This record gives sequence, structure tokens and C-alpha cells, in this order.
Amino acid sequence: MANLFSLFLVLATLATGIIWALDKFVWAPKRQLKIEAAAANAGEDVDAEVLNSVAPQPVWVEQTASLFPVIALIMVFRSFIYEPFQIPSGSMMPTLLVGDFILVEKFSYGMRDPVFRHKLVETGEPERGDIVVFKFPPQPNIDYIKRVIGLPGDTVRYGANKQLCVAKKGSADCQPVPLSNMVDTDFIDGRTQLVQFDEQLTETGHQILVNPLKRDRTLAYQPRPGVSEWVVPEGQYFVMGDNRDNSADSRYWGFVPEANLVGKAVGIWISFEFERGADSALPSWIPTDVRFSRVGGID
Repeated sequence: MANLFSLFLVLATLATGIIWALDKFVWAPKRQLKIEAAAANAGEDVDAEVLNSVAPQPVWVEQTASLFPVIALIMVFRSFIYEPFQIPSGSMMPTLLVGDFILVEKFSYGMRDPVFRHKLVETGEPERGDIVVFKFPPQPNIDYIKRVIGLPGDTVRYGANKQLCVAKKGSADCQPVPLSNMVDTDFIDGRTQLVQFDEQLTETGHQILVNPLKRDRTLAYQPRPGVSEWVVPEGQYFVMGDNRDNSADSRYWGFVPEANLVGKAVGIWISFEFERGADSALPSWIPTDVRFSRVGGID
């Protein structure tokens, strides 16, 4: 859907831009010549309003041309600066919840054209701990959001104790990522209460959820079933969800190529609650509450 909307914006900008340019540089001068000729024939006995009626600007041209700067501004802002996204699943809980609407900084990892996604300007690369939106490698028409765990050249391990171990590029020493501050939560997976930890992947750290009773589906790991170690290729990234036992991520479908990156999630601009009772007559897409406390930056 996001890809189709980007294409629609580009085509709409192009179409309205052509009409605007034709009117400004071709049609408007021709209308002006007709008005001047009519003024010369009428002498000083006719006012400007009457003269303009000699060669009026067509309504459809006026409306289309006036739309051009608005559509062009939206296209530029959405394609190169910020784009809104809605969180559709719980794979990034507790950091991001279903119903969060986030802003993604499109220029963080390079400016790309909105249709073919060729990189136009190099602006930066993902850092460990970034929350990134990317084109899902097995199905690029779908946008995914996860946290960057492994950078190119890193070795990533994920043990049975649900603890990460990362050996940075050029190092043989795989350092366990510290977990602390274990607390029970209100999040439920089936009938199991999820446990929250503070994970110190970077200096700032972040929170993750784990299901203490759920084992990893290691036989579904890619590219080597049953092997919980990954060496991140150059130009690619290893990503995981913060809801570790409920996330389809690099463990199960592989690495994220640099070309698939869309941008960096930087803030929540609004958050809606959709929970309702089974007897509610409201459609499921109508919010039941606004979570103003969640508005702000993302860790």
C-alpha cells in the first residue's frame, strides 16, 4: 500500500506540474495576448473584469494548477523527510504498541527516489540499537519495523537463556548483552504472563519482553536450521523485535539488505487504544481511547 501511494503521489505531482507549467508558460501568455487585443479594439471604454472574460482561465486548469504546489510539498516531505507509519502488530512491544502512529525519518540512511528507490544522496548508516523500517526481504511490498542488532561483519548469537551475544566486526570475543531489572508485566502470550527486562545493547538501553515458558523455534532459523549463530554479511543487517518470542525477524527469514532500508523510527505522534469488550457494537478500526502519554520520542 505504501509503495502504491508513493507512486500515486509521484504521478499526481507530475500531472499537476505539467498542467501548471503549460498554463504559466503557454496558455496564460496566449490568454493575455487575446485580452490585450480586445483592449486595443475597445479603447478605454471597457474595464478589466470584462476584458478577462474574453479569455478566461478554464476552471479545471485553475484547480489543477493550484493543487500542484500542495501535492509537490506532500510528495517531497513524505519521500525525503518524514513518513507516518502505523504499528500493526505487537512484535516491538513494549517499545511500540499496536495503535502507535510513528514518524520515520526518511533521510537517516540515504535519500532515495520514491518509486525505484535508487539512492540519490548518502547521508548515513544504521547504528546498533536503531529502530528501522524496511522493505520485508521476502516480500518487498510490505514494510516491517525491527531493532538493529547486528551490523555488517558482526557475529550474533541468541542463546537458550534468551540472551543476546554480539561479537563486533573484527573481534572474536562475543560479549553477552546485559539483562537487568526483571519485572512481570500485564502483557499476555496465550496464558503466560510476559516478563520485561532492560537490555543494554547500547549505552541508552531499551526494554524487551520474553515468554519464560516458550522455547525458540530453532529449527526454523535461517540460513542454518538449529544453529543460533549468524555472521552478518557486508551491506546487510541483523534485526530483531523487542517482543523476542513473538517476532518474525532475522532469525527466521534472514538479513536486511541496505537497499531495503526505508528510514529510522524517531517518534510517536499519536497513539490509539483499540481494546473493547466482546459485546461492543463499534467496528474494530474505531479507536476507544487516545494514549497521550505515549506521544514523544522512541528509545
